[in-house]
Amino acid sequence: MIILAIESSCDETAAAVVRMSEEEREILSNTVATQIATHALYGGVVPEIASRAHIEAISPVVRRAVNDAGIELSQIDAVGVTYSPGLIGCLLVGVNFAKSLALSLGVPLVPVDHIKSHTAAAYFVSPGLKAPFLSLVVSGGHTSLYNVTRPHTFEEIGGTRDDAAGEAFDKVGRVMGLPYPGGRAMDELAAEGYNARLQGSAVPLLHFPSPAIADSSLDFSFSGLKTACVNYIHNLRQKEGIDRDGALPKEQMAEIAAAFTDSVTEGICRKLKSALEETGHKKLVLAGGVAANSHLRKAVEKAAAQCGAEVFIPPVSLCGDNGAMVGAQTYFEYTAGVRADSDLNAYASGEGAAAAQALKMRKIEK
Repeated sequence: MIILAIESSCDETAAAVVRMSEEEREILSNTVATQIATHALYGGVVPEIASRAHIEAISPVVRRAVNDAGIELSQIDAVGVTYSPGLIGCLLVGVNFAKSLALSLGVPLVPVDHIKSHTAAAYFVSPGLKAPFLSLVVSGGHTSLYNVTRPHTFEEIGGTRDDAAGEAFDKVGRVMGLPYPGGRAMDELAAEGYNARLQGSAVPLLHFPSPAIADSSLDFSFSGLKTACVNYIHNLRQKEGIDRDGALPKEQMAEIAAAFTDSVTEGICRKLKSALEETGHKKLVLAGGVAANSHLRKAVEKAAAQCGAEVFIPPVSLCGDNGAMVGAQTYFEYTAGVRADSDLNAYASGEGAAAAQALKMRKIEK
């Protein structure tokens, strides 16, 4: 079947056309309009600005996705759209556009969870991937472990209790004065720090707290790690007589990035190993925007190998928010019988979406 999928949960307006079946998983087009340059002026995503940018971009992005796929609108079998979680104003743009389009084409409308979509990106590059498996989704808003029993059935077995890994990377990068988005710059700077260590850097090695909660749960907490790193940077500037926003010596910045990355990857992999052991899964998917981090990818591959698990990781081009991943998950939701009516709403949190669905089911039962 041919699916048109729309994604607008944060600061990327995306649309894609995919061809999906049990044997075929093909991306016909994948168009993304990014807002990075706009939000770089503010050091982070401004929700109101983001939603207005989606309004301007949604129509041309969808049109380009259809044209690039070389199809006619009449060939589309279903429209999928991210409806939760995300920034509510941004989600509403995509949801309302998708509702109108599906209605005009007379095709099913399929609501899709953003986190499930990140995991589904792995299906395009791993034909042998089949549930059940463990999914680790690491992004700007989420750091969670999921027991995936079926392609459309996810059980969260561990997650962050406060900040997410991506948010922590971006915040520390911003305090260090790195270009937005900080996570990408931190990845490159950490590589310099690791290389300096190998060459016998004169900068003392740093150690920051682990984000792995020290109990039997599979949960994380990145708030303390983020605060410890930010405080270290501020104290270092005071000690060196550098202005609050002044640039630190490059060698020290590289070591900070490397030490911070060490803590993030160590903490995530510690809980990951426990999750693999508890679930008994021998297949693991690493997904989400932070899955593009080269050091996290290597650490997860090593941890999985130690547990005898096979790792499936989408290419960097499919780690960030995109329409193709939504298209892949749309197929699995569609085959499971998931449909939406014209009253489909958007929800900022997955919990809100689940509560609304439960209420709807009760109404149906009555």
